[in-house]
Amino acid sequence: MRLWRIIKTACDAPASLGREVAQGCSSTSVFFLSITKKTIIHLLFFLPNFSSFLASCMHCSSPKMVCETKIVADEHEAIAGTKKDSIIVSSAQMWTSSSPSPSALESKVEKRDQVFIREFERSDLKEVRRIFTEGIMERIPNTAFRGLKQRTRTQFIYAFLTVMCYVMTKSFTLTFCTPFILMGARYYYSRKIIFNYLDCALHTDMADIEAYYMKPTGSCFWVAVLQGQVVGIVAAQGREDDNTVELRRMSVDSHFRGKGIAKALGRRVLEFAMLNNYSAVVLGTTAVKMAAHKLYESLGFRRVGDTEDYTLPGMTRSPLERLFFQIRYSRYRLQLHEE
Repeated sequence: MRLWRIIKTACDAPASLGREVAQGCSSTSVFFLSITKKTIIHLLFFLPNFSSFLASCMHCSSPKMVCETKIVADEHEAIAGTKKDSIIVSSAQMWTSSSPSPSALESKVEKRDQVFIREFERSDLKEVRRIFTEGIMERIPNTAFRGLKQRTRTQFIYAFLTVMCYVMTKSFTLTFCTPFILMGARYYYSRKIIFNYLDCALHTDMADIEAYYMKPTGSCFWVAVLQGQVVGIVAAQGREDDNTVELRRMSVDSHFRGKGIAKALGRRVLEFAMLNNYSAVVLGTTAVKMAAHKLYESLGFRRVGDTEDYTLPGMTRSPLERLFFQIRYSRYRLQLHEE
């Protein structure tokens, strides 16, 4: 409205001025004033089109920004239950302030998948005993069947018994069943002896971990935590007589193996030994699987000896036990520094 008044005043002024000049000026001056009036009238008609042209230029100045803003708004309207003021329409960021970015999500996933090694707590006892028990129970079939592959002498004895069965009975059926009977006997005695060993462990150091590993100087017990769950265990027991630390009770939940948890537990024991100025870390294992031996070697341990026909706690060493149960005890050592 104000613009119209200004233009009207500008148009009326030349008209009144023309009348005054017409009375006392020449015809040339009147012609010039009439041209000025026509020019202003043409500008009056051109001005609305020019204003709309400027408005269109302003709207089209940043088409990319408008498109991006519209896309975000359309996507936001399609999401129910979200707030409009949480939308960030910057061309550099296309995420709402209420939702995390992909980098934040990746960091959270990495933290969830990261193994955390900490000292044993009393509330961990149930899970610790479960992991230890399951790990020991796995040795029953391993010792009974896998272990036989490493026992050439035992294989020869079983073959001799099979042949003698045929010689004495002349029965193909009984001879055919003899190897299965021998394997069944191996499983039975492996289960019996390992159960006795497990019962002995659960009633000694694994019954009171705090008293055996947490309170004595030079000893400790750790658990591996993944996604808030205890998935691995290991213990270190100091020996003051030879200034060494024994790595004991290492076991990892079978559902979480292959993630480097056992190696992380082993490294924690090595760090503990170095911080306490022990000269070496030693361990003994009856594991049949080669994966356990490769793990110790990858940590830097060297095999220093083997004991054939090792006697586990709880064994009676009867002739039948000696015939159907054999186990090898391997000793490893990692020298940290010279004594």
